[in-house]
Amino acid sequence: MTSIHLQVWIDAPLATVYAGLANAEGLGQWWIPHQQSVIDGDTVLSHNPGSGHGVVAMKILQNSPSGCVRWEVISRHPPQSPASAWTGSEIRFDLSRRASPGSWRGLPHEGEPMTVLEFHHLGWDGDSEYLGFCSQAWAETLVMLRRWAEARSSAHP
Repeated sequence: MTSIHLQVWIDAPLATVYAGLANAEGLGQWWIPHQQSVIDGDTVLSHNPGSGHGVVAMKILQNSPSGCVRWEVISRHPPQSPASAWTGSEIRFDLSRRASPGSWRGLPHEGEPMTVLEFHHLGWDGDSEYLGFCSQAWAETLVMLRRWAEARSSAHP
């Protein structure tokens, strides 16, 4: 098994980034609309990425304001959908605060605190034809999260 790992430095408070990941309302502010429901006692987030994919459903495994959000993908998808490789995988967001390594591509001055998002999509078949596609899609999706959190942070100092 393999995983997708991305690290995103975000110039916003950890609580702001967490708010964007914690529930359907937060996810809908920067990604796409999500629904939240309870199935067999578990909280489930779901969204529809478009026709031909089916609804993506993710059971919340952990949701901690101190900096960890974990989901298990419980939905099944047609083989032609990149989401078909997600069934049974885990999506994990670990948040921490660190000093900026310095000015690079818009990072604040060296030493200023930032939120660091360590993203992992675990449980991939290393031979999946969708591994590279989904890696790129996650990178683009997390840039949307970064832009939303930074804009929200600058609008609400």
